[in-house]
Amino acid sequence: MKVRDSGMPEERIWNDFFDTELILSELLIDSRVNDLVEIGSGYGTFTIPTAGLLKGNLYAFDIDDEMVDYLTGKLNYNQIINVILEKRDVLTHTTGLADNSVDYVMLFNILHHDSPKDFLNESFRILKQNGKIGIIHWRSDISTPRGPDLSIRPKPDQILGMIERNRFSIAKKPFLLKPYHYGLVISKI
Repeated sequence: MKVRDSGMPEERIWNDFFDTELILSELLIDSRVNDLVEIGSGYGTFTIPTAGLLKGNLYAFDIDDEMVDYLTGKLNYNQIINVILEKRDVLTHTTGLADNSVDYVMLFNILHHDSPKDFLNESFRILKQNGKIGIIHWRSDISTPRGPDLSIRPKPDQILGMIERNRFSIAKKPFLLKPYHYGLVISKI
C-alpha cells in the first residue's frame, strides 16, 4: 500500500531538501552497522551514501516501479553491489527477511501512513536485539516546500506515543534536522 500523499518531485529538487551526510551521522548510521533495511528508497537519496558506510548489505524496498527502475540504474552505474533492491509492499507482504536478522531500519518520511505502527511492528520483527530504527519526518510546526499535508504529519510526541516501551527504548530523543525535518532513534530491547 503506497503511503498517502507521498508524490516525489524531480530528483534534484528532492535532494536539496536533505543534508544527507548530517542526517546519517545524527541517526547513528556508520560503519558499526552491518545489515540495514530502508523502507521507501525512492531516488536512492540515502541508499547510495548509506551503502558505502555499511559492513554488510542494505535491503532497500520501494513500492513504485519507476523508482525501483531508476535506482537500479544508479546502483549499476555506481557499481554498488551491497544493495539488494526489491519492489515490494512491505506492509502487505513484510520485508521477507528473517526474524532478528538486521541491525538497523530506516523509516524516513513514511510514518504519516494510515497505519504507521505496522512499520514499527515489521521493524521490531526483523531487528536484532539492540538494533535501531532511525526515523526522520517533515516538521509540522513550519511550512515546508514539500512533504505531506500538515494535517497528517506526525509530530515527534505522536511518534513517541506509538512506541511500545516494552519493545523499544529511546536511543536518541527527537531533534531538529534543519531546515525541514526532525529525527529520532529508537532501539529494540
